[in-house]
Amino acid sequence: MATLGGKVALVTGAARGIGAAIAKRLAQEGAAVAITYSSSAGQADELVKVIESGGGRAIALKADSADSKAVRSAVKDTVERLGRLDILVNNAGVLHIAPITEFPEDQFEKAVAVNIGGVFAATQEAARHMGEGGRIIMLGSINSDFMPFPGGSVYSLTKAAVAGFTHGLARDLGPRGITVNNLQPGPINTDMNPSHGPFAETMKTMIAVGRYGTTEEIAGLVAFLAGPEAGYINGASIRIDGGFGA
Repeated sequence: MATLGGKVALVTGAARGIGAAIAKRLAQEGAAVAITYSSSAGQADELVKVIESGGGRAIALKADSADSKAVRSAVKDTVERLGRLDILVNNAGVLHIAPITEFPEDQFEKAVAVNIGGVFAATQEAARHMGEGGRIIMLGSINSDFMPFPGGSVYSLTKAAVAGFTHGLARDLGPRGITVNNLQPGPINTDMNPSHGPFAETMKTMIAVGRYGTTEEIAGLVAFLAGPEAGYINGASIRIDGGFGA
């Protein structure tokens, strides 16, 4: 039986990578899924086709996560077109690596706009439409707790903000029956961070299980947190990192 039958989910930044895997898994569990994308229209449309070919329902919405108005509109469009909103997955994020003394100000502003501002806008707007049993799931990072290489301080800052936001939201929304949790992935095999990339072998030496994680493993945990058995998990930051931060 589909655990998310009758539910509607919105996954931000889901045209590819982790977000696409999450969207597909939620659809497999029975949810109607809306995805946002910024520039990858072709990939977003293809993902919708894949979900529909499997018997699911999906829509793609253009929304740059650095633009709070666009993010809010995507939430409203999801409710208007799919009828409701039960699950929000704040997946969209950006990463720029540079020493703090050389970190470009425009990249700092972009990181804050997407990784914090976009999360705030989507969450605030979604909370206005959710009812009992709602689920908000953040895609944070193990790097909010553990940064093993130089140049990642701004990324750590933004993901630590997401973790703190999660804790406060659990108090704000828990009385309404809405849970908020934060996943903290370690190295995950994606096009942007391949498990056979130039830094992969060094990274693997820091991972207790000796390998990168898969997008499907992240998606599986998201699906569980979105489902009925996870109703007592709230305000948690959950590492899914193979022991990278152990």
